[in-house]
Amino acid sequence: MKVLYAIQGTGNGHVSRAREIAPVLENYCEVDYLLSGSQADLELPFPVRYKTRGMSLYFGKKGGVDLMRTYTRNRLPELLRQIRELPVEKYDLVINDFEPVSAWAARKRGVPCVSLSHQCALIQPECPMPERIDPLGMMILQHYAPAAETHGFHFSSFGENIYTPVIRRDLRDASPANYGHYTVYLPAYDEHRLVEVLGRIAHVKWEVFSRHIRRTTRTGNVTIFPVHDKRFAQSMLTCAGVLCGAGFETPSEALYLGKKLMVIPMKNQFEQQCNAEALRFLGVPVLKSLKKKHAMKIFRWVEEGVAERYDYPDQTPEIIEKILLKKNSPAYVRAS
Repeated sequence: MKVLYAIQGTGNGHVSRAREIAPVLENYCEVDYLLSGSQADLELPFPVRYKTRGMSLYFGKKGGVDLMRTYTRNRLPELLRQIRELPVEKYDLVINDFEPVSAWAARKRGVPCVSLSHQCALIQPECPMPERIDPLGMMILQHYAPAAETHGFHFSSFGENIYTPVIRRDLRDASPANYGHYTVYLPAYDEHRLVEVLGRIAHVKWEVFSRHIRRTTRTGNVTIFPVHDKRFAQSMLTCAGVLCGAGFETPSEALYLGKKLMVIPMKNQFEQQCNAEALRFLGVPVLKSLKKKHAMKIFRWVEEGVAERYDYPDQTPEIIEKILLKKNSPAYVRAS
């Protein structure tokens, strides 16, 4: 069986998950890889056959997606050309992690496409949803990367074909500790806002990771590091708590490591609003934004917040077998 594994490159979470899934997938079939978008800070440790521009979201510096930059950087004619030219018919199956080029190419040419992503779990009726539904955000989740079959990841197994998160091996094999500092990853905020708010909680050592700087800086009790995979992992492994956006990968890792967690969902990002609601359902505190007036809430979380560890088992082999070997799956029928 020949499989195209298509990975969304907008955020680090997709790439981090692919690093763990790819070796398992290669035990079962021949695999080529496609990477779409260019916003991830992590690299894939295997050769990528197809690189496409796809459609990416661009972070701003004031807590949300930069809508104007996202609009101007994404080019519909180029996306349509990529969909038209991708030779997806060479494959028995497309496994798709919220990647639009391969998903639409597979739909146009009748190639089986299975979604293996966090996003496909968000729209399942069993999962917590915000009271206010963003129609555009919901439409994007439903139609951005269509697939005939879905296997999703979420913070809890809310329903059928919804699995707990894929935890990277270096964290799964590590021994967490508590050195007292707090790890921060809020890529939609610039360092000035971070220092302004976190500096008010002066008795805490904050280790902030930012995609907006290239060298380490320190202002009082706030140290800001450039995004670096190993350094960030070590900071999380030894911290007392994690303050981050309401993405998927970092909150999942914090829950797995048993760290106190507080999240701030990104503005103009319905996916993060959904994540925030699911985390609130699990008892995780959620802030609307990072402003000076919210410093007291962060202080109380530092002083009174409770850490709870979630045991996320490694379900990757089980998921891959279910996708590839189930008798009535599109993949099995096509390859037979």
